Amino acid sequence: MDGMKAMPPRPRDRMTGVVYLLYFLTAISAELFVGSGRHDAYQAVNLIAYGLYIVVTLLFYNLFKPVNRILTFLAALFSLFGCAIGLLGFLALAPHQLSPLLFFGPYCLLLGYLIFTSTFLPRILGVLLALAGLGWVVFLSPLETHLSTFLKVFGFLSELLLCLWLTAKGVNVQRWNHLARSTEQHH
Repeated sequence: MDGMKAMPPRPRDRMTGVVYLLYFLTAISAELFVGSGRHDAYQAVNLIAYGLYIVVTLLFYNLFKPVNRILTFLAALFSLFGCAIGLLGFLALAPHQLSPLLFFGPYCLLLGYLIFTSTFLPRILGVLLALAGLGWVVFLSPLETHLSTFLKVFGFLSELLLCLWLTAKGVNVQRWNHLARSTEQHH
């Protein structure tokens, strides 16, 4: 996961935003344009979406590593496990009743915390993403029946805002560099 260490934050943050946007467009296309009725095409587009999300996870790992290496690694593990469960589900190999949201909820919570404490992204993005993560966890509870639409829309919009911010604005490079240098000095 450390292969992108030498890349400065500006291309990395924009690349993360673009890959995240590609993930959104692919996942939305699977639902809106392909549909589950065309099973093989639907699975193929969803496999591409999961592949893009894995790349986003690795990019986020490298972007947030200076904030907190352990929490960033834990967040990446949650996301990768969620992707694995989702992929196994498409292949009908996932354990019964195990939702990828069980992993994506904590992933968004951790990522929200990392954004909030990072100082190189607006804190409101961290708050929104953490709330989205909490929403994904609630989505798995009995409260889901009452809050389903709200939770889906809120989670989608929170992640989309982060994606668009990274694509359009990126991170505060000076703050990211400062944090990365201070992290290297402590290791």
